[in-house]
Amino acid sequence: MDEQPGRERVVTGHQREEDDINFALRPETLDEYDVGQRQLIDNLRVSIDAARERDDVLEHILFHGPPGLGKTTLAHIIAHEMGSEITRSSGPAIERPSDLVGILTNLKRGDVLFIDEVHRLPRIVEEYLYSAMEDFRIDFVVDSGPYAKSIPLHLEPFTLIGATTRAGLLTGPMRERFGIFHHIDFYTPEQLELIVERSARLLEIEMTPDGCSELATRARGTARIVNRLLRRVRDYAQVKGDGSITCEIAQEALAAMGVDAVGLDELDRKYLLAIVRYYGGGPAGLNAVAATLAEDEGTLQEVVEPYLLKIGFVIRLARGRQVTARAYDHLNLEPPEDKEPSPANIPLDFE
Repeated sequence: MDEQPGRERVVTGHQREEDDINFALRPETLDEYDVGQRQLIDNLRVSIDAARERDDVLEHILFHGPPGLGKTTLAHIIAHEMGSEITRSSGPAIERPSDLVGILTNLKRGDVLFIDEVHRLPRIVEEYLYSAMEDFRIDFVVDSGPYAKSIPLHLEPFTLIGATTRAGLLTGPMRERFGIFHHIDFYTPEQLELIVERSARLLEIEMTPDGCSELATRARGTARIVNRLLRRVRDYAQVKGDGSITCEIAQEALAAMGVDAVGLDELDRKYLLAIVRYYGGGPAGLNAVAATLAEDEGTLQEVVEPYLLKIGFVIRLARGRQVTARAYDHLNLEPPEDKEPSPANIPLDFE
């Protein structure tokens, strides 16, 4: 679930229309992608090389992890490495079995079908996909009642690549039909620096090392966000400076966008402050926090919380969410005396 209509969150990992402008920034091969996720890339390379040596079709693959980390990019890379075509769709877009049949019958041997948000496939569509993934056939039922008949449709062997931010919502039968599973985690600032350096080079943007580091530090461990920040700061540098992205220009531009030193924006801070001011720092139920902020509960759970949990600003308890001492310190607030939030000296994954 993305943000509410009309909200402009520059630090969201979800796809925005502006992210399609620089499609050329996406790497095309595993070697170009290899700036992190090393174990994932090594395992994918083994699977791809083995399938090519056997002249076989690659097994179905499931990528799961937060948005903006490269699941779609990896699907395109796999298709390129296998020398096949890729067809893209998403779970909500495939509304009827006939939509799925139309897609599958147009695939050639070895082609890749990429379904984003695969956990949101309608159940009836998902059930048709079971036999397509397992036996490469679909028994399509036409008419109804006494006139109903089943038409077997044989398909060319293909590779389904599913992407999801919520693997727990996949049904058991669907999950079992994927042969390869990979979790994609947040990037470190060092890895993001390599990504933004490559993007700046392709876009012919002049950037100093400390400017690069500033963008990487505030990008919430997400490749899509660091590229988006690069484009926004480039515009700021062009208007307010000499076109070069320095540390000072990056700090000014990001401050103007409301992105603070660790990548939090207004909605993140409102979420933390709501728990602090209205619920004494927690524990507070997510539905109560959502009602306080007049926000959708799913938006907070899927868009706001993952990064706050990752950096240790919030913890989930049986009774709800609790703000940690690290978050109090970031917000320049004193933790309540009657509570003992988790210590502020717990090291971050990004440090």
